[in-house]
Amino acid sequence: MTLKIIFMGTPDFAVPILKSVYETNHKILQVYTQPAKKKDRGQKILNSPVQEYASQLNLKIRCPISLETTEEIEHFKRLEPDIVLVVAYGKILPKKILSLNKTIFINLHASLLPRWRGAAPIQRAIMNMDQETGVSIMKIIEKLDSGPVMLKSKIKLNKDSNFEDVSKQMANVGAKIVIEALNLIENGKADFVDQNESEATYAKKIDKKESKINWNEKACTIIAKINSLNPHPGCWFKIYGSRIKIIKAKEIKIHGRPGEIMDEELTVACSENAIQILELQKEGKKKLSTKEFLKGNKLGKGLKLPSDV
Repeated sequence: MTLKIIFMGTPDFAVPILKSVYETNHKILQVYTQPAKKKDRGQKILNSPVQEYASQLNLKIRCPISLETTEEIEHFKRLEPDIVLVVAYGKILPKKILSLNKTIFINLHASLLPRWRGAAPIQRAIMNMDQETGVSIMKIIEKLDSGPVMLKSKIKLNKDSNFEDVSKQMANVGAKIVIEALNLIENGKADFVDQNESEATYAKKIDKKESKINWNEKACTIIAKINSLNPHPGCWFKIYGSRIKIIKAKEIKIHGRPGEIMDEELTVACSENAIQILELQKEGKKKLSTKEFLKGNKLGKGLKLPSDV
């Protein structure tokens, strides 16, 4: 049987999952995504990655500011979907929509639930130096990311894992597991298992204040933060009035005063060990290797970088 599906997603992460569903024999009734936004301080309007991709496929697209209006609720009812698939959409579905009869609401979430419920599961897993993460497909209920889980798929993390790479890997895994989920639902074999509430952890939204580097932290903690926030918003320090974003770094087992540059290769001491900066970016400039960066910027041995937070 062909399932009638509403797809709801917004960022790049959701695009491979949309592509995977589109390539099945199921029917995508509508794609919901967040409204277009202005880029930075400029006036250029940017559609979401999901909207751009859905447009290429000539799918019907809807970008409501709110799902709470009578118009949106009635529109949902008229579509009569079998499945509503949510992948990083960015809005919470209201009770009046979730209560629609004969519709199964499922969410593909970027963690191994019940670990890292919430807005930033990939970043928090990397920041916390977890050994593994993955994707989960769960039934949507009113309480955030708390519904019974149908399928999970794990991926390994290591000290070099960063948000961009992990996000792409998880999206590809999600594109496969979602087809398995739809097949199980189609054949009446879906089995949803309640989450263990005692094991739940929460991935709160990233605060921009977290992106400023505190040299009084351990080197491993700073590197995990750099990797988790790469490429956006990125981790940075300030020197000579300019923000310097660290793109890539590695831990070095040497000791010094936190914030002190220890050598001519831009190795900076932390409270425990140090980080050697390998790639960085000055505010408003392009990314450079440390060697290229130091040709035009004097950050020599003995200089103390500020550690205020």
